[in-house]
Amino acid sequence: MKSLVFAALVLSASLGMTASGQVKSVAAANQPSSKTETDQNPASATRARVLRPAGTVASSTDKLAGPNTPQAPRTDFNNHSDAARYRRSDASAVAPSDSTQKSSASTSPAGSRTDSSRLGHSSLKPAGFTSRKVTAPANSATNVSAPIATTATQIYRVGPGDVLDIQLADNPGRNSTLFTVLDDGVLEYPLAGNSIVVGGMTTTEIAALLRQRIKIFENPQVKVEVRDYASHAVTIGGFVSAPGAKILRREAMPLYTMLAEALVLPEAARATITREGVAPIVVDLKDASQSATLVVPGDVIKVSGIPPAPTEFYFVGGEIASSGQKSFHAGLTLTQAILASGGTKGSAGSRVRVSRQGADGRLTSEEFNLRKIQTGKTPDPVLQKGDRIEVMTGN
Repeated sequence: MKSLVFAALVLSASLGMTASGQVKSVAAANQPSSKTETDQNPASATRARVLRPAGTVASSTDKLAGPNTPQAPRTDFNNHSDAARYRRSDASAVAPSDSTQKSSASTSPAGSRTDSSRLGHSSLKPAGFTSRKVTAPANSATNVSAPIATTATQIYRVGPGDVLDIQLADNPGRNSTLFTVLDDGVLEYPLAGNSIVVGGMTTTEIAALLRQRIKIFENPQVKVEVRDYASHAVTIGGFVSAPGAKILRREAMPLYTMLAEALVLPEAARATITREGVAPIVVDLKDASQSATLVVPGDVIKVSGIPPAPTEFYFVGGEIASSGQKSFHAGLTLTQAILASGGTKGSAGSRVRVSRQGADGRLTSEEFNLRKIQTGKTPDPVLQKGDRIEVMTGN
């Protein structure tokens, strides 16, 4: 009897093991070939559910899904390096506003809402996330643009007569791109609507203005250049081979560049710049620093040669600041000659002797009193070329 009972128990165990093996084989056939750690560790399963897009819940049917069912990417958050890489990959994701989250929650099916407070990783992408381009901080080196000082020799402000070349990248065609600036600085550009005033503006400023005025294109790309310069001119004359008006391509240009266009003659030595409201500027062309003097539109430049050397002189000595041979001109008086020689010294008296050579070659002398001349008691004598002036010492 005991043998029968034991045999029955053995048979029952065998049948049970056979049935269990069949069930496991069926489950294995329905599971993916790669077994994840979430099937073995409940804590890992909780972390794996975090990877599912918000708005879905992990259910038991997921485990019974077929091999063709898409699965969420596996990320083992027990490995801190993997988690850090995941957070870095999602750094560009931007969480929606509270109103967007509420809207998503209200439109999700019942029971599909995921409580973000239980997720534990704020870097994960919520449902309907959007990405945006990250803007560098205001103090970033890419956004810092130090102002660059521009001088008059580096800019050009257009004026009447200038011909502009206006290129529009959005509208390539065979039509002419050249437009002349009219009187009063007006520009007629069809795509800009009404006429616009561009006089006194740079090409960069004109391009920015046209981008605002052109409405048929969205964010039009406009490029403006000066094709022909006409509004800035100076006049050059004198010792040059090509006198006349010369055009400036900047607001101001060095004198030597304009004289190069006028072809200065070899005997030229000086240039006189006449400018409205300013005293005439005399430039020594032999001095390189003076030749770099800036000229502006409207200047009149006269180039002159070397002044002729004087051929007539008078001579001065005695108690005088600068004695020696001095240039003589007709009508020169005694006091003028003394002042032209630097004036008298402190030890000088009031007596001045003037000697003059006669026709026979002999000198005749005459004395004058400077104090009486200066007070108007006696006339100031007119000198002749070759006169000798000697300022006497005081007694």
